[in-house]
Amino acid sequence: MEPVGTPGYRFANPLREFEKKLKIRDSLLVVLVFQFMLGSSYSQVKYVEVTESAGIHFTHNNGATGNKFLPETMGSGGAFFDYNNDGWLDIFLPNGMKLAGGGGRGVSALYRNNQDGTFTDVSRSAGLAIQTYGMGVAAADYDNDGDMDLYVSGLGPDHLYQNLGSGRFRDVTRASGLGNPDFGTSCAFLDFDRDGLLDLFVANYVDWSVDNDIYCSLDGQNKSYCTPEPYKGVSSRLYRNLGDGKFEDVTERANLLDNTNKGLGVLVFDYNKDAWPDIMLANDTQPNKLWENRGDGTFEEVGVLAGIAFSEDGLARGAMGIDAGDYDRSGYMSVLIGNFSNEMLSLYHNEQAGFFIDDAPTSTVGPATLLSLTFGAFFFDFDLDGWLDIFTANGHVENDIGLVQKRVSYAQPALLFRNLEGRRFKEFTLETGSDLAKPVVARGAAYGDYDNDGDLDILVTTCGSSPRLLRNDGGNTNRWLAVVLEGHKSNRNGIGSTVVVRSSHSVQRGYVKTGGSYWSQSQLRLTFGLGESTRVLSVEIAWPSGKKQVVESPQINQLIRIREGGS
Repeated sequence: MEPVGTPGYRFANPLREFEKKLKIRDSLLVVLVFQFMLGSSYSQVKYVEVTESAGIHFTHNNGATGNKFLPETMGSGGAFFDYNNDGWLDIFLPNGMKLAGGGGRGVSALYRNNQDGTFTDVSRSAGLAIQTYGMGVAAADYDNDGDMDLYVSGLGPDHLYQNLGSGRFRDVTRASGLGNPDFGTSCAFLDFDRDGLLDLFVANYVDWSVDNDIYCSLDGQNKSYCTPEPYKGVSSRLYRNLGDGKFEDVTERANLLDNTNKGLGVLVFDYNKDAWPDIMLANDTQPNKLWENRGDGTFEEVGVLAGIAFSEDGLARGAMGIDAGDYDRSGYMSVLIGNFSNEMLSLYHNEQAGFFIDDAPTSTVGPATLLSLTFGAFFFDFDLDGWLDIFTANGHVENDIGLVQKRVSYAQPALLFRNLEGRRFKEFTLETGSDLAKPVVARGAAYGDYDNDGDLDILVTTCGSSPRLLRNDGGNTNRWLAVVLEGHKSNRNGIGSTVVVRSSHSVQRGYVKTGGSYWSQSQLRLTFGLGESTRVLSVEIAWPSGKKQVVESPQINQLIRIREGGS
């Protein structure tokens, strides 16, 4: 099997060859026969926008007043998470507000899943109708009490909301010792020291305020939005969970203090398979950073040595969203990064020796994303065939970019790339219908099975407009298994666990993590597409505590909850 991007590797056009051999002129018949040969999942998956009908009535307020302040371009993220433990994914959307002049306050929103395809806005009753300039979001059970808490980043201070288990949240930012005061972007819960308590990593962007805003112009006459380059960077922060509801800032002690960073995307993953969670930071116009966990409370920065700091020509790119996944079933997690327009997507293949190679320039995903400005990005298996596909949410930051770059637009379509059995990707957006390809000014993106039918739906947030909820119709034509972990000695969510699913046709690996994409959070449950496999042989879990656990022969097409050391 040749890897993605192998020079000279090409697929023949199978429809044309099939038509020639059978001498059939009716192309519709050829398409139908070929789809039957490939399996129904090839043609039947459609993404349908259901935002309004699902009851999601939300408008993002970017605070724009004509001043063209830098944060106005950034948007906000979104999260799929189950806040009330009813087994159905709910949705949280941070919001912004005016940066100058008062008024125009946006309110963040929590939408409760009604279990019938619709949602109800419960923001006020839940205590989350908050008015801050919110940006990123991470959800996890930081206090191990059995329910999901929320951390919301933004133009400081950030906020930690403790879930009280009664449908309400309480702001415990000050009492917890948190409240990052800087320009907070992506955030992620992780157990970096594997003590069973979830710690918190918060990325910061630049040193910006209304008072130090810098004048920039595209045409030399009118003010435009600045890039981050004129501003000083700000270090990300690592907060250690002390176990009594309090956190301490251990950034410097952990060797993570670095004020050259301009972080937008945070990824927590085990890149070298040593069972310790590593941290990767997608930096905007600065080299990306990869901090290898040394297992002693400290990290070592290895981004340049690992080959992920720069592009192939040695340049730092405008990196935004980020994710990791074992898309070729090698057993190692590769990295996906969304970049600025004219820079194309990064697809860093894990070479299994502590080194990555960017396959994007020589594969479909590179040229297809050259003109896109990609914010949200993630790996997921949209058709449940057992191979991780790629989704990107795109949109420019300058609303009149078309005046100076004719081929680049402000609103841009999403892109979906189908994984062809680990060998290469095919751009597949239009094959799933027209809704996915509708141009929007997208920012955050997350996936989750909100209707509990097995296949993965998509949430896309926008800058200054409404989010988009896209329902997957037909992905569950293939078989699947979803896994939820419940830690005992490990943290309650099992974050940092590796799960291996062995079926009659494949061996797949998943990693439980928060963060990723752009300022957003996808479901914590792991969904494994099984394709035509009729049987799962085993599910193997490597918990952060070091415990190994095996579940033999679970039934397929269901969600299973696995308790550490239990059933």
